[in-house]
Amino acid sequence: MTDDTTPFDLGPQTRIVARLAEQVRDDQLADPTPCPELAVRHLLGHLLGLSVAFRDAARKDLGPTTDTPPDASVPDIGPDWRAELPKALEELADAWRDPAAWTGMTRAGNVDLPGEVAAAVVADELVVHGWDLARATGASYDPDPALLDVCHAFLRAAADEGDQGNGIFGPVVPVPGDAPLLDRAVGLSGRNPAWTSPVRGVAEGN
Repeated sequence: MTDDTTPFDLGPQTRIVARLAEQVRDDQLADPTPCPELAVRHLLGHLLGLSVAFRDAARKDLGPTTDTPPDASVPDIGPDWRAELPKALEELADAWRDPAAWTGMTRAGNVDLPGEVAAAVVADELVVHGWDLARATGASYDPDPALLDVCHAFLRAAADEGDQGNGIFGPVVPVPGDAPLLDRAVGLSGRNPAWTSPVRGVAEGN
């Protein structure tokens, strides 16, 4: 518990993601990511969009930002993304510090779900897409340990419930049980922990 009122705090992980984004160079925006359909610029656009959507989901401010399916269009960034993304990430973390965000029903990605489930979903998104961004740009990556635990538990439960080897983002990639927790979470999300950017050939961080 973070303050005896909310189960976990998104703040440490949103700050990690913001730092990763800050390090992205303009010449890396077209580089590939572990998400086959997304270049770095699209991944950044997705992070911005999900931060706004789940911020509004926490506030129960339902409308266009929470009603649009994530696959409605390929996300992208605008000219002011370097200022917009860290601001949206900070607002996201702050919104989920309100105990009311965790109660009742809300909506994100045009899906109605309990507040506590929405919090687990966005925790998963921040951890996994943080890995995506780090791998795509060659940055080192150490996610917030508390949120990594939440992410792994969420993905493990989702995979067990599906019982068909399908991860949230794609088919589960088998990973040894004694592998680092981040690798196991990445595999459950449908990614190969050994993925490296073809731009550099070797990932510079993990």
